[in-house]
Amino acid sequence: MSLSELTRIPTETAAMTTTPLLDVRGLSIALPPGADRPLAVDNLTFTLNPDEILCVVGESGSGKSMTAHAMMGLLPTPHVRVAGGSLLFKGKDVLTMPEAEQRSLRGGRIAMVFQEPMTALNPLMRVGRQIGESLREHTDLPSPARRARVVELLAQVGLPNPAELAEAYPFRLSGGQRQRVMIAMALACQPDILIADEPTTALDVTTQKQILDLIRSIQAKRHMGMMFITHDFGVVAEIAHRVAVMRHGKLVEYGPASDVLNRPQHPYTRQLIASVPHYIEHRDDHAKVGAPLLVADKVRKVFNVGGGLFKKSKQVVAGDDLSLTIHPGETVGLVGESGSGKSTLGRSIVGLIKPDSGRILFEGTDLLALDRKGFQPYRRAVQMVFQDPYASLNPRHRVGDIVAQGPVAFGEDRNKALTRARELLAMVGLDGSAADRYPHEFSGGQRQRIGIARALAMEPKLLVADEPVSALDVSVQGQVLELLDDIRKRLNLAMLFITHDLRVAAQVCDTIAVMRRGRIVELGTARQVFTHPRDAYTRSLLDAIPGKGWHIPDDLQQVPAGAH
Repeated sequence: MSLSELTRIPTETAAMTTTPLLDVRGLSIALPPGADRPLAVDNLTFTLNPDEILCVVGESGSGKSMTAHAMMGLLPTPHVRVAGGSLLFKGKDVLTMPEAEQRSLRGGRIAMVFQEPMTALNPLMRVGRQIGESLREHTDLPSPARRARVVELLAQVGLPNPAELAEAYPFRLSGGQRQRVMIAMALACQPDILIADEPTTALDVTTQKQILDLIRSIQAKRHMGMMFITHDFGVVAEIAHRVAVMRHGKLVEYGPASDVLNRPQHPYTRQLIASVPHYIEHRDDHAKVGAPLLVADKVRKVFNVGGGLFKKSKQVVAGDDLSLTIHPGETVGLVGESGSGKSTLGRSIVGLIKPDSGRILFEGTDLLALDRKGFQPYRRAVQMVFQDPYASLNPRHRVGDIVAQGPVAFGEDRNKALTRARELLAMVGLDGSAADRYPHEFSGGQRQRIGIARALAMEPKLLVADEPVSALDVSVQGQVLELLDDIRKRLNLAMLFITHDLRVAAQVCDTIAVMRRGRIVELGTARQVFTHPRDAYTRSLLDAIPGKGWHIPDDLQQVPAGAH
């Protein structure tokens, strides 16, 4: 079904409904004193109708999730509180309801799917029991009927062996399975409104497609109103009927999806759309000159997991027969889903994991044949930028010390290293004064820039970037990708860029290796992989790209460096 059809049919149905399911009027939410602004949400007004998916779009701090939490009565009062306005559910103001009435509404008539299911689910409780709690709270079903209903719900969201899975703990499930459990829990009482708060952000592209298809199917079947919170306009193009764009707590654009996607009016909306990675554009073929900088040759790594005193461990092949080359100045993308072995190969190259067999040649030297002392000189030449900028920086150290730490460990004068740290911080787009501050004082994108500066301080020849933008908003993601590409050209760095998103790989990679279940199933230039993919799995990844059928307006398309 085309975007125009998706937009037209439910919107026309909703137009015939006289009373909206949800009518938000002038909602304002106050932040505590000392926050970066007085209001998290400022005079917000919108409606949500039955049979409609309203996508609320904006970056971190725009007030999207705070609005959802107000609807659910989950604001951390008294520090964060509703300062004005009304929130009408079927004509009745939720904000003035007694707590008992709000509680019966929450999880009953209005349900929510949270962004991170691992933190939203109780790790000590079986998933079937957690779903059953919602049924016990909001229905009169006896215990046997509740158990049967739990199994039915798990089957409806497409989980295999639902009766068996109901007895599992959350940590036993994959990310996509946990998200399906959250959806089943939200649907348990057949709500009128379903709020989905970034439910696919942390998922692989194929799992994301499955979850989006599932959500869209359930919403249409049950005629619910859905408020879908996201920062990705690719996702918006897949499912939205109407779109509300928020920035700094204010609504800056609001209208039918076809209008907002194809004829955006506000500069901020245009900026967000321009920042969407566009996989159709790919880089020109890289001119490989001279000998390769790095050669991975038949690398194999097996992990033993799940063993115990009376239980035999299970072997998991994380990488098998992994072979690729990286030339000076070349960016090789390693693309695949979680568990495909991407990070295993990246960590093997930087010496964090010891493969069981194979060779990793750096400038002709086999790094795997070296002992710890022999590997030491190569630690400067091969550096890594980690996925999570929150966890990879020491919160107790100033940023300047963090960046200078590596050179100092290799014997460089501390004052000289700190001076160089300030220069590098300026190179990655941060003010020199950033050196005197702590990591918690920076945004996620700024922290990732600090991580890049720390890696560059060692003056490496090869940079291994492990999902460096997956946790970032789309516009910040674009800035970091542009920065990495600029640094690569300026310093003639080689880079291994690990990602699960082919849209991102298209922006920065010359060569792409596609991994599945520990093996490289396709390897070629970006041009070859995107225009003539040979493997069925690569084609499935391309087909799963959100918003693939949406043509970004020509005046907004972001063309990456080297693209044509």
